[in-house]
Parts: sequence; structure tokens; C-alpha cells
Amino acid sequence: MASLPLVPQQHPNPPENHLNLQLLQHQQNAHRDQGAAAAVRPAVAGVRPETDSDKEMSAAAVEGNGAVTGHIISTTIGGKNGEPKRTISYMAERVVGTGSFGIVFQAKCLETGETVAIKKVLQDKRYKNRELQLMRLMDHPNVISLKHCFFSTTSRDELFLNLVMDYVPESLYKVLRHYSNSNQRMPLIYVKLYMYQIFRGLAYIHNVPRICHRDVKPQNLLVDPLTHQVKLCDFGSAKVLVNGEANISYICSRYYRAPELIFGATEYTTAIDIWSAGCVLAELLLGQPLFPGENAVDQIVEIIKVLGTPTREEIRCMNPNYTDFRFPQRKAHPWHKVFHKRMPPEAIDLASRLLQYSPSLRCTALEACAHPFFDELREPNARLPNGRPFPPLFNFKQELTGASPDLVSKLIPEHVWRQTGLNFPYPGAT
Repeated sequence: MASLPLVPQQHPNPPENHLNLQLLQHQQNAHRDQGAAAAVRPAVAGVRPETDSDKEMSAAAVEGNGAVTGHIISTTIGGKNGEPKRTISYMAERVVGTGSFGIVFQAKCLETGETVAIKKVLQDKRYKNRELQLMRLMDHPNVISLKHCFFSTTSRDELFLNLVMDYVPESLYKVLRHYSNSNQRMPLIYVKLYMYQIFRGLAYIHNVPRICHRDVKPQNLLVDPLTHQVKLCDFGSAKVLVNGEANISYICSRYYRAPELIFGATEYTTAIDIWSAGCVLAELLLGQPLFPGENAVDQIVEIIKVLGTPTREEIRCMNPNYTDFRFPQRKAHPWHKVFHKRMPPEAIDLASRLLQYSPSLRCTALEACAHPFFDELREPNARLPNGRPFPPLFNFKQELTGASPDLVSKLIPEHVWRQTGLNFPYPGAT
């Protein structure tokens, strides 16, 4: 698929079909070094512990036979802050997801009849699971919630961490596949509704617990088919980013991987999630991935085909160590030609603001929520195509802390402001 060469500066006249082997070798070495370092540490839900503060906390373990479906899991919850202990049992019904982390299965609580999702992860007893730590910090309508957790063991003395979460039956990936199989594009109202909620969820995790998801993609975006509420899920790659602290660059699924990660940057920001969300937006609008690279080098080639060759300053913003590389000169492909002719200009404008080479030039998640592309959702009588109300869209809380009055006035429509009886003046009032 790649057709553009990536050329180191010391070779001024390379053949046009030559991919930069030095860049590829650098990528492979970096990934191998990161993999070797990870190999000496225990595997924890796809993310390895990086500090001594990740020691394991105490938790109740239950016996299991190692199987998944068709058996009953019983555990004890409560017992803290005066809350009485109680036994709760789950019947494992079916596997709904698998990966290097372990498995996710659908289960039913025998006491309440509630259906839940349980993520079962092989665990090292000496270490905390970062996903568990982070999920305990989060509480937002557009983020999957942790109900509780427990440990289970097998006859082989394996220890598994079980994260019990809300069960949401569909993913954005499955919804996209449905439209693709029907040779249809997703109706624009659903593109707006889903992307708005994705940005709301990102605004929350970026601004409140200050978490970077690091694997935003359609498979990790859950959709309730009845209410059309969207929830971010799978925080197995997530991390609280700390200024000056190195992070792994071989993160995030390839089609949605920000260019600074492809260039091996280790000091990146939550802007990598914004790039990923921009890729998701483009995929919803196009019906297929915008940057379908076959490997790391091919991925940057696919990006260059659309955004053009990055300038030296843009390369420096992504990773200062790459400023000595000379890239083939290619002009940016006009955004209005990337999408079909009837695409609303607001959709094109939003995509262009998300998919910027320079991380600092990408809009924030909260700014994306306020973009005119989503104005239809803010109209007083806006509803789903079937006449039902939208899921809650404007119940902002902590994520608005520090936002300017002008931004707040764009985010919360005046009719919502008045209906909810907020006890301070509407920012847009004169």
C-alpha cells in the first residue's frame, strides 16, 4: 500500500519506491527494546507496572475451575466503611471478547438478575493492575463504570483479576460493520451523537483524573442500541501521563496511532487520544479507515498522502530526534476531496482540527464538543430519528472546571440552562 519513500538526509537522491530502512530499523529496535524491557516484568492486562508503587492490594479471591462459560462464580463484596459484607454470584453466560489481556464474558447476577460484563485478566500477585486503579478514579456517563472486582484462582494456582462492569451490548465497530455490510453510510445524526459523546468521555478522563486512554478505536467504544449512549471502555493501555516522565511509544492500534507515536516519541500528551478520535470521526464519515497502514512506516505514508509532508517544525513538535530526516515532498490533499461532495463543511472542519501533525494544534476534547458540527444536538427539540430523546448530553460537571464562560455557553444550550434551573447566569446572556 505504501508508495512514498521516507528518506534519511544523507541519501539526497533515493529511488522513489525506496522505503526508509533506517526509519524502519529504528522503529523495530525501539519496539524490540520496549518489548525486552517489558518481558522482565510481569504482564498485567497488557500494561506493565512501571513503578514500585504498583504493589498489589489485598482482595478476596474465589475458587474457579479455569473455565469461563456455564459455571457460577461467587465472591464477597462490601465490608468497608461500615458496609455489610454480602455474597454475590454470577453465572458466566458467553464470551464477548478476547485479547492478549485475557477475556471478557457476559454474566448474570443470580441475586438481582442484572447482566454484567466481566473482564478476566491473568494477574501477578506482586503487582497492582493499573486498569483497576484507573477505573476506581472514574465516574462519568460516557465512561464504562466499575461495579466491583474480585480475584479468582484455578487448580494450576493461576490468579485472575475480575473486573465487573456495566454490560453494553454493541460496539461502534459492530455498528460500523452493520452499515458497511448493508452498503450504507452511517446517518449523520448518529455520527454527531456518537462522536459528541466520545469527546465528552475524553474531556472527562483528560481533565479530571487526567488519564490518557492510549487505545481509542471503534472496538473500544460501546454503544447501547436502545438509548444510543456511548461509553469509552478498555483502560488496559491507559495511564496518567506525568510531565517529564517517559512512556512507551509502541501503543495504540495502528490505524488510530498518532504520528508522534509512529516517530517514537516517549513524552507525549493526551493529544494522542484526540488524533485517534479524529480517525474514528473520519471512519464514521467515510465508512472505512482513513489511514489503513500495513506497518509503522506504511502508516506514516498513508498520513502523508492526506496531510502532506510534515514541515521541519511539525516534525520537531512530534519528536525532536527526527528533525534530520528528509521526507518526500507531497502536498496536502484538500480535505473536501477526502470526503464525498455532500459532506457538511462543519464535519470537514472538525476533522481538520483533530488531525494535525503538531499535537499542540489539535483542539481539546472539550473544544471539540463545542464545535458547530454538533450544533444540531443542541437544538431545543432535537431527538433521535425514532422520536425518542437523546441520552443525556449536557450534564457537565467536573470537566467544565477552568473552562472559559464563552466555551461553557457553547457547551450548554440556553434552553438546557433554563430547564435545569442552574443558579448562576447563563454565560451567553447580555
